[in-house]
Amino acid sequence: MINNRSLLIVGGLAAVAWLASNTLYVVDETERAVKLRFGEVIEENIQPGLHAKVPIAQTIRKFDVRLLTLDTDTSRYLTLEQKAVIVDSYVKWQVVNPTRYYEATAGDELMAIRLIQPRVDESLRNEFGRLNLQEIIAERRDDLMTGPTAELDELMREELGVAIRDIRIKRIDLPEDVSAAVFERMRSEREREAREWRAQGQEEAERIRANADRRRQVLLAQANERSETLRGEGDAQAAAIFSEAYGQDQEFYSFWRSLNAYSESFADDGNLMVLEPSSDFFRYLRSAEPESGEDSGE
Repeated sequence: MINNRSLLIVGGLAAVAWLASNTLYVVDETERAVKLRFGEVIEENIQPGLHAKVPIAQTIRKFDVRLLTLDTDTSRYLTLEQKAVIVDSYVKWQVVNPTRYYEATAGDELMAIRLIQPRVDESLRNEFGRLNLQEIIAERRDDLMTGPTAELDELMREELGVAIRDIRIKRIDLPEDVSAAVFERMRSEREREAREWRAQGQEEAERIRANADRRRQVLLAQANERSETLRGEGDAQAAAIFSEAYGQDQEFYSFWRSLNAYSESFADDGNLMVLEPSSDFFRYLRSAEPESGEDSGE
């Protein structure tokens, strides 16, 4: 009797556990879910938390809604001028419409990748096909992928229920037959720019040099004018002083002038002057000779 009761209790607990496990389910914070009844979606975009369902008749499919990465294969694209570039890229995508995602892929992530990858390849092929090689090299990679990302995001939301968050270019290579021509053209372009900069620099240097020479001439002319003015003023003042001094004592002024003349005339050894002794130049020398009466007195 006791064993039967124990079996009934255990069986009841097992049935309750089975019922609870098949009735209650948990959606994680990184997931979204849809509720199916015999394969048909009856509840969409179930949010995180504890939920209930009807056992056997209803099933739950959960999908990871975190940001996922699709590392695409390296591809060869043609530019506008029909030159090949080798592009290595990756895609960031995310499930945003669980119902549409389930209907398009049956919830299979590999199936979603197989559907997304050719679309990405087509979008990149179109984008590189409308640009020439110089634009591809010169343009920033983030700006290069802005258009394809927006277009592909709109298309994938409608077709697969996923959002294309970003398309990034890891590297862009050139085939060997194209690299040499591109590098030569880039070098020629840089040399042309360098010549232009040098020419502009020389032109600016000549302009600055000419301006400096002009200012120098102006400053020299102004300085010469000022110096001549000051020299004239000084000579005038000197003449006025000499005139005033000469007027006060003409005899002393003449004597002083004669002494300066003697000093300058006989400053160097060997100076020779041929003059008559009675010349006025020797007037003060003659006046310094002793008179005849004084000699006889001695």
